[in-house]
Amino acid sequence: QVQVVESGGGLVQPGGSLRLSCTVSLSSGVIFSIGDMRWYRQTPGKQRDMVAMIANDGFTDYATSVKGRFAISRDDAKKTIYLQMNNLKTEDTAVYYCAADRLATSRGPQYDAWGQGTQVTVSS
Repeated sequence: QVQVVESGGGLVQPGGSLRLSCTVSLSSGVIFSIGDMRWYRQTPGKQRDMVAMIANDGFTDYATSVKGRFAISRDDAKKTIYLQMNNLKTEDTAVYYCAADRLATSRGPQYDAWGQGTQVTVSS
């Protein structure tokens, strides 16, 4: 079973920074590679929106609302992605979720694995 674990959320003042991490592992077996990885966020009563994505060739894409403030990166050796969030705004408050797709593993291909989310609150 693929496990996706996010960390790094918390409370920060407007204008501050946070770095989220997301690590992917397999309960039994080895992950050889991971395709696209994404960060999403969701607030109560609203749909889950993509914030940033990074492909396995390093291509990145961002939601318009976070361009120039957020940066996604990945460390394939650690099966981990990061989301550096700078100049945070109150509207960035949400639960942030990590998703990994197209995993090549010793137990066969795995798709569309999600974490449980980490809360980010931007407030003075």
